[in-house]
Amino acid sequence: MVYIGGVLGLIGLLTLLFRDGDVVGLPAVGVGAGLLVIGVGLGALGVLRRRAARRRKIERGEPVPVGNVFERAQALPGLLRDVRRGIYTDLPRNRTFLWLLAIVYLVSPIDIIPDLLPIIGVTDDAGVFMWLLTSVSTATGLYLRKQREQLPQQPPPRGRRATDGG
Repeated sequence: MVYIGGVLGLIGLLTLLFRDGDVVGLPAVGVGAGLLVIGVGLGALGVLRRRAARRRKIERGEPVPVGNVFERAQALPGLLRDVRRGIYTDLPRNRTFLWLLAIVYLVSPIDIIPDLLPIIGVTDDAGVFMWLLTSVSTATGLYLRKQREQLPQQPPPRGRRATDGG
């Protein structure tokens, strides 16, 4: 919901900034402002929903993804390598196949809804892209959590000991 809100808000902002003529018989300013308001509202609602879902998962003791966007992006090659080798088994077997299918769908010129239709034509691509993004992000976040849990817990260094010879 956050991503969809962001995309709608961006489309609304771009409509406000760059569209001079009417959009489907409506003034561009009205359409742009409406999309911007809806986008911001959906984004805020999505953030609140995510926080509530995360809180519920933590209360139930379920694993929640860790890491920021950059850490998750860096963990993706390791995740794919460990899944291929059979080391990481928490990812469902069909998930990487579905990711590949989504990438092929995004790259291919064949769409369920043709891109020639304004705004509506890119919604199927946007939906597939949002699913791919969230699915990969969640999977790599859970992978990072598992990696961090498996690291041996070492006590923090306390400084020099008297027997170190110094």
